[in-house]
Amino acid sequence: MAEKPKVVITHWVHPEVLELLDGRCRLLTNQSKQTLPRREIKDRTADAQAIMVFMPDTIDESFLAACPHLKMVAAALKGYDNFDVAAIRRHGAWFSIVPDLLTIPTAELALGLLIGLGRNILAGDRHLRGGGFQGWRPRLYGAGLQGRTLGIIGLGRVGRALARRLIGFEMEVIYFDTQPLDAEQEAGCQVSFRPYHQVLAASDYLLPLVPLTSQTTHLIDRRALAAMKPGAFLINVCRGSVVDEEAVAAALQEGHLAGYGADVFEMEDWARPDRPRGIPDALLADTERTLFTPHLGSAVDQVRREIALQAARNILDWLEGRTPRDALV
Repeated sequence: MAEKPKVVITHWVHPEVLELLDGRCRLLTNQSKQTLPRREIKDRTADAQAIMVFMPDTIDESFLAACPHLKMVAAALKGYDNFDVAAIRRHGAWFSIVPDLLTIPTAELALGLLIGLGRNILAGDRHLRGGGFQGWRPRLYGAGLQGRTLGIIGLGRVGRALARRLIGFEMEVIYFDTQPLDAEQEAGCQVSFRPYHQVLAASDYLLPLVPLTSQTTHLIDRRALAAMKPGAFLINVCRGSVVDEEAVAAALQEGHLAGYGADVFEMEDWARPDRPRGIPDALLADTERTLFTPHLGSAVDQVRREIALQAARNILDWLEGRTPRDALV
């Protein structure tokens, strides 16, 4: 009897994911909730036919050269800038993503950062826990959402989901995208197209929502920040390197930018050989004008379960001789 294919899973997954694959392959898993060193992942995959990968992982030519039997790479994520898809294809392997399940939780988190940053929620929590609260005082006046303008750069699935959720907040939502929506789609999301420079200049809150590419790396740089409306807030939930964090720190110190909220950071973009190895000290020290979360965009329990299950279904498609349902072809 032929030996079952070996499948490596690089990070913790729900038990249901293991149950789905169990019996159909030889599983080698990491249920520790820690990221393994790249060398160990490579060693584990050296004789594997398939691998399920996550945000901290990277697959490039050197990884593929060390894993000659690899035929299926199932990513439990939507953005895939950490993976050399062209190299994977040259290697003769499939590469699949999970295109839809991260949209709504990411939009929800963006909304949470908008409110939390604008209304000084973290600063208020610190004030109360520090023993300084003696009842209402005229302090920590922030910025609400009603009547404000929110600008979105890149109105993809997350941008449209966020725009629909903001309808009840009575905000004006403007956007720029290289492929604008048609009139019916704009009406459904209650958004209006503007040229890029107008979105920067008019927005009280600005959210870049673009994939990380060579063209979008540091899209929000010193020049873009200078073009923004004075006193505006910047929120980043797409990829850290879309924003120049050092430039943001300077804009905060200068008082041009009122606040910065982020769920993603440049240090996470492993595919960048020049990526910083940490978050700038100036940003971490600016506790009054920043609000950060540790990449919680899709961190909803049932969503993460379904994301990994969908990645497993892509592996099952391959195991059973079918084109993986979410393969990039």
